Amino acid sequence: MHMKSLAVLAAALSVAAAPMTAAQTPVTKTKSVSATATIQAIDSTTRTLTIRDETGVEDSYVAGPEIKRFDELKVGDTVKMTYMESVVLQLRKAPPAGTTGAKPADPSLDAAVTRGKGALPGVTAAVQEKMTVTVKSIDASVPSITVTTPDGRTITRKVENKKTLEGVAAGDSIEVTYTRALLTSIERGK
Repeated sequence: MHMKSLAVLAAALSVAAAPMTAAQTPVTKTKSVSATATIQAIDSTTRTLTIRDETGVEDSYVAGPEIKRFDELKVGDTVKMTYMESVVLQLRKAPPAGTTGAKPADPSLDAAVTRGKGALPGVTAAVQEKMTVTVKSIDASVPSITVTTPDGRTITRKVENKKTLEGVAAGDSIEVTYTRALLTSIERGK
């Protein structure tokens, strides 16, 4: 498992805001941040854009060859970006003693890029990581949870909301789905 995946898991386990119940209701936490910037300069030779955000901070970025419509950008165009994150946790109760449950799915990582088809360039890039962890122990006094990852690592994390741990016991599985997406669009400058 990658260090990034461990960080994702740690964040997911520590921020869940609602109790995970045996009723299998997923717990979802979502946040998004939006920003707008204006293109100040374009260097076509190096494929570098200089942009200024709403606070007046300027920075330069190199647009790689995957940016197919680079030549359509113009000084004065507005770049709108929205970054979204979502964590979904779903509890799977441990099978009764003496029985075997379904084998958890192997960790996965999926990525997708969708290019805008409008009059001006745009793109949506998304990454989704999935893994199933096994609850090793719960410490309601802290409150914290200790889980074992698919590759055998043990991770303990403090939990923001003690109620999150209601209905969770050692041996249970928690399916973690972490999604990140960046939506970018261009509006022609006036």
